[in-house]
Amino acid sequence: MAAARAALGALDATARQLPNPRLFRHQNLRVEAQATAALEGTYEPLARVLSAAATETQSASMREVLNFIDVANTAFGAVAEGRPLTIPLLSELQAGLMAGTDSEGPYSGQVRPIQVVVGHRPEAAATLLPVQRARYIPSPPGIDLEARLRDLLRWIDAVPGPGLDPVVAAGMAHYQFESLHPFHDGNGRLGRLLIVVHLYRAGLLSEPSLTVSPWFEARRAAYYDALFGVSAQGDWSTWIGLFADGIAASAVQTRDRMLSLTKAMREVKEQIRVGGLRTANALHLIDVAVDRLVFTTADAATALGMKPQGAAKLIESLQSLGILSSVGDRKYNRLYYAPRIADVVLSAQATG
Repeated sequence: MAAARAALGALDATARQLPNPRLFRHQNLRVEAQATAALEGTYEPLARVLSAAATETQSASMREVLNFIDVANTAFGAVAEGRPLTIPLLSELQAGLMAGTDSEGPYSGQVRPIQVVVGHRPEAAATLLPVQRARYIPSPPGIDLEARLRDLLRWIDAVPGPGLDPVVAAGMAHYQFESLHPFHDGNGRLGRLLIVVHLYRAGLLSEPSLTVSPWFEARRAAYYDALFGVSAQGDWSTWIGLFADGIAASAVQTRDRMLSLTKAMREVKEQIRVGGLRTANALHLIDVAVDRLVFTTADAATALGMKPQGAAKLIESLQSLGILSSVGDRKYNRLYYAPRIADVVLSAQATG
């Protein structure tokens, strides 16, 4: 547990020292969105997730991934505003996850009114009913389910209490949420988002920059087995141990990525100065490349408050210095990125 607290402290200290810690939130959320969806069987390559634009027409699976970003920002905003965790707030978040996806339906945005099952036992015959094959059967729908969820949310709002480590509390809350499985779909993604929300509310993070799903996605079987172990044998020790290891490793990985990205930004901006391109807009465009990773001339013009012609000339100058490159060969709405920045962000997939 000490390792997890120390790693979270180091991550938060690093975030506090950054001139604009929110600049990294967008890419961190995309890394988290890709991995948390993959844990549920929806896989989109990280490079595509990082470059996808919310305004473009997307596949249902990509929409599912991108929805997570909006939902996470809503959740973090609620914490920043001091709003309590409530069933209406969680229902709003769950509806946001489902919006425009194949999973959107009559049960979206409400505590499930039907029974669901989780997983299946490998030895169970395929001819059995889902409830007979299930590895785990959550609480039945009804007043009791809503009451248990309400009690859990109140408990999260009340901790950390005396004598209970916030990391342990977050691990306990994550198990309880997943065991309740309060919604028809999206429980895994919402539950992992609540880990960061919990640590943010507890004051262990001043900026919700932590990404947890890449580590758990790389250890998918152990993650699900440890959760099931609590339900089947009451084995809290294995689950909390795995959870604490995951939080510690995730905090280290997030901090390392943050430091690497800061170093890359510093080097690229120095390259701009050495190249004789000393305008503030040129330096600011590197911030845009971090926030968006892939952008058009119009995106750059809007972000910098420039005319498109000026933005195009600036991009051309940065291309000549080898700082920016174009994606593909399309003539209109061409996409640009900073290879040095992209290399750091894409490394998140390799280090989970």
